[in-house]
Amino acid sequence: MSGKPELRGRAARLARLLPAGAGQAARTPFVFLVVMLLGGGLIGLLVLNSALSEGAFRLDDLQKDTKSLTDEEQALQRDVDAYSAPDALQRRARELGMVPGGDPAFLGPDGTVKGVPGAAGSAARSPVIPPPEVLAPAPRTKGPTASAASRRSSAARVPVPSAQPSTTPGR
Repeated sequence: MSGKPELRGRAARLARLLPAGAGQAARTPFVFLVVMLLGGGLIGLLVLNSALSEGAFRLDDLQKDTKSLTDEEQALQRDVDAYSAPDALQRRARELGMVPGGDPAFLGPDGTVKGVPGAAGSAARSPVIPPPEVLAPAPRTKGPTASAASRRSSAARVPVPSAQPSTTPGR
């Protein structure tokens, strides 16, 4: 007898379907496939990690750009706020020769005038547009002539008259 027990019935029929030899399948293709899958997976992870790192660097650069642009926007907003402040507008208007308006008069629906209109400051005595020497910046020169030029430019400036209070009664 051989070392194998004899199979009977269903087991014998199934045994005939299997190959009769020692039946060692070639392991080389399987090992090669597993190594290729592992290597491909590692290379894929390396590429994915590199792409994520590149995205992180780009995100950092964009955040720095956003911060600098935000700082610039805030500085510009401060400048706009400073120029639109009431005292700054009043100062610039006076530099241009503008004067405060007088007391207004209002027309009623029936055509009657309510209030007494007042003159706007002393607009009749001062020119609305200052002369060109006031608007032009003084030339800057070196040496002792610079102080003479600054004296000439300050003497050429037209004083801005102040608004006179009106003596009209209230509305």
